Amino acid sequence: MATTATGEALVQEILATNLQVHEAMRGDGELILDISRAAKMIRDALGRGHRLLIIGNGGSAADAQHLAAEFVGRYRIERRALPAMALCVNTSSLTAIGNDYGFDDVFTRQVEAFAQPGDVLLCISTSGNSANIVRAALMASALHVKTIGLTGSEGGKLAKCVDMCLCVPSGETPRIQEAHTFIIHALAEIVEAEIALGPEVW
Repeated sequence: MATTATGEALVQEILATNLQVHEAMRGDGELILDISRAAKMIRDALGRGHRLLIIGNGGSAADAQHLAAEFVGRYRIERRALPAMALCVNTSSLTAIGNDYGFDDVFTRQVEAFAQPGDVLLCISTSGNSANIVRAALMASALHVKTIGLTGSEGGKLAKCVDMCLCVPSGETPRIQEAHTFIIHALAEIVEAEIALGPEVW
């Protein structure tokens, strides 16, 4: 979205667009249901002793670390630590793999190393077309790992190769990332709420 607004007017414009995206999400019953289903997929995996692996580039890498921290630490309630790993944090692995194999494989090699059948791989890409994210999702599927995409617009290539894709209804990267923060928090809160119900759901 091109704009010539500055200062307070720009803040108002950003807020208005952000609210429009969130209202569109709120009115999308299928997306709301899919967020709940994604949380159940993660909860079921963690409850069976499996792990959540998370990948993303740039701002999405920060989102991956953010969600891992919510599970390993805590979100809102005291409970046991939950096994979640962001695969974008080890700079030695990332640079070695990127140098030896190419950037498109910085996540596939780590998925191959760490993922086990029953785990869940959460793939974050605003466009859904990041080659290293798509390749990692395909690798995960070959290893019988469940996959969730977190994208924008129609989901790009990623939507076609994951078990479930949560697509934010926007084509603007900043607005998609803001909505991704909401979804990350929703996933953490739903999983924690189910834990609080007691061991019968685990």
